[in-house]
Amino acid sequence: MDGVFYRHRDSSGARGPVSREQLKALVLSGKLKAYDFVWDAPRERWLHVAQIGGLRDFLPGRPGAAPANEVLPPPPTQDQPAQAPAKAAAPATPKQPAQPTAQAPAQPPTSPAKPPRAPAAPAGAPSPAVMGPRERARAKARAVVDARGLTSPSVAPAQSTPNTSGDETGAAPTRRRPRVLRRLLIANAAVLVLLLGGSWVWSHMAGEGGGPMAWLRSATNIVPVAKAPPTADEIYQSDVKPLLEQYCYRCHGPEKHKAKLNLAEFGDVKSIQAKRKLWHNLFNMLHTREMPPEEKPQPTAEERDRITAWLEGVLNSYDLNGPIDPGRVTIRRLNRNEYNNTIRDLLAVDFRPADDFPSDDVGYGFDNIGDVLSLPPLLMEKYLDAAEQALSKAIVEKPNPESPTRRYSPGQMRAEGGASADGSSATMYSTSEVFTNHNFPASGKYTIRITAWANQAGDEPAKAEIRIDGKGVKVHEVKATQKKPGNYETTVHVDKGNRRLAVAFINDYYDPQNPDPNRRDRNLYLHSVEVTGPIDAAPPTLPESHTRIFIAYPSQELPKRDAARRVIGRFATRAFRRPVGDDEIKDFMTLYDLAEQHGETYEASVKLALEGVLTSPNFLFRAEPDRPTDDPDGVYPLNDYEVASRLSYFIWSSMPDEELFSLASQGKLRDPAVIEQQVLRMLKDKKAMALVDNFAGQWLQLRRLPEMAPDDKAFPQYDDKLAQAMEKEAKMFFASVMLEDRPITQLLDADYTYLNEPLAKLYGVPGVTGDEMRRVELPDRRRGGVLTMGAVLTVTSNPTRTSPVLRGKYVLENILGTPPPPPPPDVGNLKEIKDPTLSLRERMEMHRQDPNCASCHRRMDPIGFGLENYNGIGQWREKDGQATIDPSGTLPDGATFAGPADLKRLLASREQEVARCFAEKMLTYALGRGVEDYDMHAVRDITLGMKRDDYRFSRLMIEIAQSKPFLYQRNLNADEVNDEQ
Repeated sequence: MDGVFYRHRDSSGARGPVSREQLKALVLSGKLKAYDFVWDAPRERWLHVAQIGGLRDFLPGRPGAAPANEVLPPPPTQDQPAQAPAKAAAPATPKQPAQPTAQAPAQPPTSPAKPPRAPAAPAGAPSPAVMGPRERARAKARAVVDARGLTSPSVAPAQSTPNTSGDETGAAPTRRRPRVLRRLLIANAAVLVLLLGGSWVWSHMAGEGGGPMAWLRSATNIVPVAKAPPTADEIYQSDVKPLLEQYCYRCHGPEKHKAKLNLAEFGDVKSIQAKRKLWHNLFNMLHTREMPPEEKPQPTAEERDRITAWLEGVLNSYDLNGPIDPGRVTIRRLNRNEYNNTIRDLLAVDFRPADDFPSDDVGYGFDNIGDVLSLPPLLMEKYLDAAEQALSKAIVEKPNPESPTRRYSPGQMRAEGGASADGSSATMYSTSEVFTNHNFPASGKYTIRITAWANQAGDEPAKAEIRIDGKGVKVHEVKATQKKPGNYETTVHVDKGNRRLAVAFINDYYDPQNPDPNRRDRNLYLHSVEVTGPIDAAPPTLPESHTRIFIAYPSQELPKRDAARRVIGRFATRAFRRPVGDDEIKDFMTLYDLAEQHGETYEASVKLALEGVLTSPNFLFRAEPDRPTDDPDGVYPLNDYEVASRLSYFIWSSMPDEELFSLASQGKLRDPAVIEQQVLRMLKDKKAMALVDNFAGQWLQLRRLPEMAPDDKAFPQYDDKLAQAMEKEAKMFFASVMLEDRPITQLLDADYTYLNEPLAKLYGVPGVTGDEMRRVELPDRRRGGVLTMGAVLTVTSNPTRTSPVLRGKYVLENILGTPPPPPPPDVGNLKEIKDPTLSLRERMEMHRQDPNCASCHRRMDPIGFGLENYNGIGQWREKDGQATIDPSGTLPDGATFAGPADLKRLLASREQEVARCFAEKMLTYALGRGVEDYDMHAVRDITLGMKRDDYRFSRLMIEIAQSKPFLYQRNLNADEVNDEQ
């Protein structure tokens, strides 16, 4: 490129930087006019087309020029930062010295603030750097004359639309200028000729280096300053606002606010930029000809382009030049999937405790949005139970070699039946039980010892039974007396775990008539219960979950408490996904000390502290706290650990792995090259399937499939087995696009899918047998892409029939990103007309006669009718009852299709619209918040980045991970300041 950039919408919708030669082609084709302006990137200024050397001779009104269609000034491309149009009035950049010879190439500027190459002249035209003074002065004078509209009079082809811009190359015929003006032009031209001629003569006599009259040569190069191009506000008032008043104010003006929209409130560019999201939607509706409604007066193609080109320029230039707001993400707790995955990766256990948690709320279509993830009291109780269960599965509690025996006094036990466990002994005066819960750390042999005595009566001694989990393991005859209690023990094999350990009095006896008062009542008195073991147990095999946690054990060199501190600190760092301070570790060491004081083993004491870690807000929530910043808007970069968490929960729905932690500790995770390398690595990891389950599952609404209940009579072949196959097809197809790094447009139209026998039978695809899902090449394009999959077609249908409205709405919201407004509150449902000769399409057209419904149904229904060949569960059909299905349609912008295959190709061809919508959805999922007006610059940049890489899936993920909303945050106080203002 030669440095001049112009964003031009051609017939295919493409935009991009163009050279002067390409600009000349646009002028010759009638797509550019003299007053259109473009961005001159090297000189950082706006130029009229008439000011660009080599183009003036091709403008309308000159010999050989083509008639021009009016095109409004577009914004610069994303690659060249734009300046406000008002900057065009600033003094021009000083010109570079001329080269000694015409053959010498122009030297590139050395300032880093300028592009490396100067604009090159078109073929046949001299470069500004090698022009002589006469040529340079003549070019400047010519640019001034042309820019002021002082070209020679001519008559342009007449057109139906009057010219409102004031430019003589517009639609209306030009008029001859007054004779006085022509004479003034002749006089000015004569003066210029004399000046330029004198400059030329002197330059040949004295050379370019100087001379006794160098001041005269410089004076001859002075030309009038070019008039600044109109500002965006001036164009709005003169060109755009009158068209809005003419075509839009009937429904959205001062008197009528349809859809609660009053366009008259927007009096200038600033007010429009304050509501960018709204105006982006308006731009889409105008661009696709969805507005005005077809029954209302329509702007001409020229007028519509005038509005959309100006609007696009205003919205995009604001994003480029204004301060970029990265937004603020609300502190958010881990949702159920994130909690399960984090426990899995933190503890290395196959355990999903969050499956029993309450369902997560959904916002913006996803369940990871911070604004809706509340913390009900029931969930806090679930967190406590989950932490204990997860750690019990992860940790092997080995017996403490220094204290292998655990002793329980009556005060530490509970009594049932005729017993009392108060005081120094438990009194069992009738059939009863004294028990406690004991944790047997490993499977093996344990010695259980009781200390007891008894009052004897009857013909047998008192009997005490030792029970484990309610089963008797040993009966002891207690003959000891109060003066000398006896010890009774047994050795028994016990499996690992928390178990109920009890001592039962099983032979109570009472005879009040016995002549010996000491033999009338038999009672049992229990002093203590001791458990020793396991005895001679082999060292347990420690699983990965245990060794991952216990990185240190007590030794002669490492005291027990120091070892525990090391284990707890390491675990907390990984669980909190950042380094932890000494004060934080101190709180958890308090729990460790408490457990050790109660005689717990080293492992059990550490386990109690780790339960505290897993119930800490630092683990349960993802927070990016405010911090001091010099930015006036409170914007600050996230640190490397926060970026690591954003990346891992974006792609894996889980915590960072060791490589991300390592890069974060080295401060490398904000490097764009490192981010790209990590995104590509993470997408190849099996944990990336979380993106399929959690993003695709919600984007495609697959989670609604188990809730669907198609009518048994209408769809007898639908069952749970078929529904599961539908869900697997959609997920496996999305995964193939992700793992094979295909363009995202192939999500809409592809020549393959994944089927098993029941699903292939429903689709009418032969040669597939068995229940196993496998990749199948499709015989035709009736299938292929998510829109023709049974899962999507089922969730966008009613229980008894299809729903063109739901299917059309689904495409507008999830594929094109142009959702329709909510229906009016008093709108009625489609009435059931029991006429078998009428198709659903004909009944819908009767419904569309209601003016309250027509505008939205005009957008949704054609798409839905294009999918009518698929019934309520996605089976192909040619008729709806007795009526033949007509799947053809016309979109609001005039594009037509003959059936589902055409519709898919049409949607897939709109790459930029599809990519923009997909980028918005994925950015919402990645950030955990909705995409706002101030995010439009990021969405545009992500979309452009995808375009440069053929819209490949990996490029989407990389662009999001490198975007400013992903890497930056705004302090909360910035919101407060804005509110006060």
